Amino acid sequence: MHVSTPEIVTFGESMALFMPQEHKSIERAATLEQSFGGAESNVAIGLARLGASVGWFGSLGDDPFGKIILKTLRGEGVDVSRAQLSTEAPTGMMFREHVAGRLAVHYFRKHSAASRMLPEQLDENYIRSAKLLHVTGITAALSEDCRRTLRRAIDIAKEAGVLISFDPNLRLKLWSIEEAREVLLPFAADADYFLPGWDELKLLYDTDDYEHVKAQLTQLKAVSIIKGRGDTTVVLNNGQEESLPFYPAEQVVDTVGAGDGFCAGFLAGIMKGLSPVESVRLASINGSLVVQMRGDWEALPEWSVVEQRLSAKAWVER
Repeated sequence: MHVSTPEIVTFGESMALFMPQEHKSIERAATLEQSFGGAESNVAIGLARLGASVGWFGSLGDDPFGKIILKTLRGEGVDVSRAQLSTEAPTGMMFREHVAGRLAVHYFRKHSAASRMLPEQLDENYIRSAKLLHVTGITAALSEDCRRTLRRAIDIAKEAGVLISFDPNLRLKLWSIEEAREVLLPFAADADYFLPGWDELKLLYDTDDYEHVKAQLTQLKAVSIIKGRGDTTVVLNNGQEESLPFYPAEQVVDTVGAGDGFCAGFLAGIMKGLSPVESVRLASINGSLVVQMRGDWEALPEWSVVEQRLSAKAWVER
């Protein structure tokens, strides 16, 4: 057991991931590659690689998939001392394939160990002792129990003065937009950092009108980071608005995990004492490097690589 809590704590569902080799459909594939993924564990690995002190917890099945996820996270330098292996329920699984040039994901996560997380299982001191709690809307979508667990974790953080970072990560395969709105908007109101994509905001606020959305976001206490409005990221901080261009990616191989890479970069910047705008610069570099390789977290860069690009001011198109 760790004596000290990591600076950043996050939790959620991590799933075993299976994919056929390059651009085959699952139906036509004789073999599948095995990995794993989950928004929060991807962010945790990204943070650890950038030198941040980070812990991830959640419930996994006491099966080979749960064990490899824990071992890998531990090997990446993420504290997993509060994660649990359940004998009652399995690790969730996802299968990803390219069909007709489009990415398709098939989830087998109903009744997974993660969907049974309970508020009582939270180590409250672990959360209280952190500097920042990072959560996503995916956890809330898994089950009523998960929703209560997420609510409790946020309340513990708020009471203790721990900063809260919230990425809505809207997954409409898991619930309806009406349900999502009802649950996610109150979480956004509790956040210190809110990291939605522009497409998510249009759905959450049910409008394409940027000024209307901006007015809603300005009422939140959070610094809001709007990802992907055109080719820019918008930072709304205390009524101030600043747009930053995307950092150019030399080649795009796989866009999965780009948002998590962005998020890890942003939180690492905040933890290093950078301003929200400077943190977005770091986040954009991180996200652009992730899309240049396959996999959810495998391509997340080390700090030395990102630092080099930050200092090179490589925002100039080559």
